[in-house]
Amino acid sequence: MGTDAAPRARGARFVITCLGIGLAAGLLSGLFGVGGGTVIVPLLVLILGMDQRLASGVSLGAIVPTATVGVISYAVHGSVAWIPALILAAGAVVGAQIGTWLLPKVSITALRWGFVGFLALVIVSLFIVVPSRDAGLPVTVATVFGLIALGLVTGVLAGLLGVGGGVVVVPVLMLLFGASDLVAKGTSLLMMIPTAISGTIGNIRRKNVDLVAAALVGVAACTTTALGAWIATIVDPLVGNILFAVFLTVIAVQMALRAVRGRNR
Repeated sequence: MGTDAAPRARGARFVITCLGIGLAAGLLSGLFGVGGGTVIVPLLVLILGMDQRLASGVSLGAIVPTATVGVISYAVHGSVAWIPALILAAGAVVGAQIGTWLLPKVSITALRWGFVGFLALVIVSLFIVVPSRDAGLPVTVATVFGLIALGLVTGVLAGLLGVGGGVVVVPVLMLLFGASDLVAKGTSLLMMIPTAISGTIGNIRRKNVDLVAAALVGVAACTTTALGAWIATIVDPLVGNILFAVFLTVIAVQMALRAVRGRNR
């Protein structure tokens, strides 16, 4: 879908909507270490009537500046594992290619239900396992292989379902790798940057991004990302887990609705 699918009217409603979506997405991005696409895409589609693929392109472009501000905010508190993030990003880039290759070969409806099941397990686990704020993410042979596998799986899911990496990476880093919630979020945001840049370049070549909308959403998001990251540092880890569980519940409901619609078709 080319840029002709973008809204033709760029009046006050268009600008205000993009800025409002960006403010909300930036806050969630900083607070939970996610890209914000779960907010950006549906709101662009619902409010501006933007094509789903174009909205995804806008979201990916807006993630680049948003995640960059988020990484800086978490890095100030020493909550970014730089090498693990790069390992995750490398795995995610490869995994995304595998995911797009598998797209016509697998049942997306079944995958969506499987992902809902995964989120349900994560949501329950977040009430059982509360990470220590002092826990880091040391690089060992075992963690390197684990991070590569996590990056691959994350990329495959992104290619197949369009889900953001943070939704998978943040809880897995906390629950399986023992990282603190802050390190998991900061590392997740750093992982997204090279992946989002690569995807945005591809979208520009395919004319599948509204650069004006992406700039408006991204700039607005940058103003609230640091606030979200600051809130994450002052809330109790258990409260942070509960808030993240609520966020994942919303995503699980969205994915379940898509699965039901896909089955009905």
